[in-house]
Parts: sequence; structure tokens; C-alpha cells
Amino acid sequence: MSPRISFVGFGEVASAFSKVLRENGAEVAVYDVNLTRCGGQALLEKRARAPGIEFRPLADAVRGAEIVLSTVRPQTARAAARECAAHLRPGQCYVDFNSTSPGVKLEIGSIVAASGADFVEGAILGAVGATGASTAALTAGRKGEMVAESLTRLGLRVSYLAGGVGRVSLYKMLRSSFSKGLEALLLELLLAARKAGLEKELWQDVVVDLMTKTPFERVASNWILSHPGACERRHHEMKEVADVLRTLGADPRMAAATEGFFGRSAALDFRKAFSEKPSSVGDVLDFMEQHVGDRA
Repeated sequence: MSPRISFVGFGEVASAFSKVLRENGAEVAVYDVNLTRCGGQALLEKRARAPGIEFRPLADAVRGAEIVLSTVRPQTARAAARECAAHLRPGQCYVDFNSTSPGVKLEIGSIVAASGADFVEGAILGAVGATGASTAALTAGRKGEMVAESLTRLGLRVSYLAGGVGRVSLYKMLRSSFSKGLEALLLELLLAARKAGLEKELWQDVVVDLMTKTPFERVASNWILSHPGACERRHHEMKEVADVLRTLGADPRMAAATEGFFGRSAALDFRKAFSEKPSSVGDVLDFMEQHVGDRA
């Protein structure tokens, strides 16, 4: 018998995931608020990338599903859980894949638990728009490992993270501090580069050559290992960078924050701890963990 997977919310994530689930033999049902709006079903059917996806009212979509995947907007995750809880039954698993904090995940878990169904915390780790259904995801919770195995058998790329509900969303939030920060930094660079007439050249240099042709692990390790010896020089450089961006008429929010970060590092006595280049990334982190708190 084919497994039954239901989505609540049919945006980019659900559209990509449902296609692979259908191709690997799952029955897929979908509820989305657009079903209640004029022309909404036609819009959703246009998003569907595989035949056989069934668009149904919420109760019908949830009823009988082995796994219900919540892929709505983060701000509506609680409301979606409350609406679904009225139709969930013991034996079902409700997986919240939305980008919310550990506290919100725990709250949603309590809402789902009251229905008798099992709550599984989930997180999408990458950009589905770039990597599609091969985007990595994590699950946690009592049935998290079972759900990860089931979805992976059906063609997705889901791993289980031990440690209880809250750990996956914490992982996601910390990861987002990098990915969303990098997004903001890249946009700041490109806006300033456009004003300077250097947009194409800097895209080639930074995005294609630095981030694509060179393994990022090598780049990242070099940045961190050279930080103790170079932070003071980089602090002064970033002051100049922020001034240049202002001169161009660009808003140097990321540059100014980076200037502040390096300024804090420059005030630390790295030389006492590192007379030579550190031997590991962990050594730099250990030192900063011990000393940054006093200057925060």
C-alpha cells in the first residue's frame, strides 16, 4: 500500500518535495489557504510539478495521512497547527518544517500532542529554490528518526538529529545567522558595486572565483586562523570600506557591523595567546569564547 503524505501549505518547498514523493510512489494530498480563494485552485495546480497531487479541504487532506508536513509561512505555523490538531488522530505524525525558534516549536508540539498525534520537529537547511528536493532537512522528536527514514526512502534527503525537540530549530537558527547574513552582505556588495560600475567584475571575482572555484572550507579556515594576527589591520580596512560605501551613496550596514566586530577583536590581547598562527580553528574559538564575553 502506498504511503500517504499530506502537505499543509503548498509553496516552493511543498511543490518541490511533492513531486519527488509522487515519483517514488507516495500518495500526496495538499491543503492550502488558496483553495478558499477565487482562482486559488488553478494557481496551486500550476505550482504542482507532478500529476496525481490531490488538492483537498483541510480535514480531508489531514485525514488518513501517515505524515502531515506543515510548510506554511513561519508566522502562521502556530495557527496551522491549531487548525490541523482538530483533525489529527493517534498514529499520525505532524512535522513542522517551518523556520521558527525552539520556543515556538515546543509550543506547536504541545498543540499537536493534545490531539494524540506525534509531533516531529523539522527544518529545511538549504535554499529549495536552488537545490530543489535534494535540499537537506533535519528532524527531531520521538518519531523523528522514523519520519526521516520514511521520507528518505521516498526520495527526500532527511536526517535525524538526536537531542529532543528544539535542537533542530536551534541548529536552523544558528545556520541562518550565516546564510542570511551572507545574503545581506552580498546584496550590500552588489548595490555598492553597481554604483561604482563594477557589478559584473565583482560577481565574477567573489561569487564565481572565490566561492565556487575555491573550496569554501579552505577559505573559511584561512579567515579564522589568520584572524588573531590580522584583526587589527582588517579593522582599519573595514573603517575605510564603510567610508567608501558612504561616498558611493550606499548604505554600509553590514560593513559597519563588520568594522565593529574586528574592532572588538583588535582590543583583545591575541598576541599573548598566539605568538604564531594558530594550529586549529578550535584554538581561535576557545580564546574568543573566554575573552569576548567581557567586552560584549
